[in-house]
Amino acid sequence: MSPDRLAYMANQIGRFFASRPHDAAVAATEDHLRKFWDPRMRRQIVADLQSGAAALDPAVREAVERLGAAPG
Repeated sequence: MSPDRLAYMANQIGRFFASRPHDAAVAATEDHLRKFWDPRMRRQIVADLQSGAAALDPAVREAVERLGAAPG
């Protein structure tokens, strides 16, 4: 899947949780990505973020950084 498409999907999830306080929105976004995204998609968006290819909203960026820092 293209980096743009993954970023779009992740940002949509982040926007759903945007009404929550920042830390709660980040945690909820990370939880959603962990529970509902295929491991290959999670690995790809982490790699896209690390390479600079992912245009992510700030809270989504933090959620993806957490995905990259934690196993699973």
